[in-house]
Amino acid sequence: MKYWLLLVSAWLMVTSATAQDVYTCKNARLSFFSSAPMEDIEAKTDKGASALNKKTKEVFFKVAISSFDFKKKLMQEHFNENYLESDKYPFAEFKGKINEDVDFSKEGTFPVTVTGTLNIHGVDKVYTAKGTLATQGNTITVNSTFNVRVADHHIKVPSLVVKNIAEVVAVTVNAIYTPYSNK
Repeated sequence: MKYWLLLVSAWLMVTSATAQDVYTCKNARLSFFSSAPMEDIEAKTDKGASALNKKTKEVFFKVAISSFDFKKKLMQEHFNENYLESDKYPFAEFKGKINEDVDFSKEGTFPVTVTGTLNIHGVDKVYTAKGTLATQGNTITVNSTFNVRVADHHIKVPSLVVKNIAEVVAVTVNAIYTPYSNK
């Protein structure tokens, strides 16, 4: 909980936001899927933290790499120890901005694109991703799927298992935001 409050407080200071403009999600769901000739690889987590500033249209995500769950525990071990090196690079972060003007006072589902910097494995790369933003009552829901090239983040795959891991991984993000409260 301290981590979450520190994260949101720091983000509020950086963006000069007022509390009524900020919506947060403490259990953002993130997953990735890799299809390769030898085997498909999929992992999921619902432990992502995210904040959305309605006024500035800024979006922030942070997730612990070690929180991803795999069907096969050996895959999870290799993912954390050999590929993503979660002891050295414990988090993935995305800092971006919604490109379109969104009227958050109107209920509905809106197509959006977000451009920002994704940091994985200590490497920053700019992405632009399509998604949807839905407003209903006091909640905002965001969904997106985008592709990440493993090599772009300097993730090394040993030649022995290169057929088991795809060069491009589909990342899916789902978050349901509610107004920020420091209680």
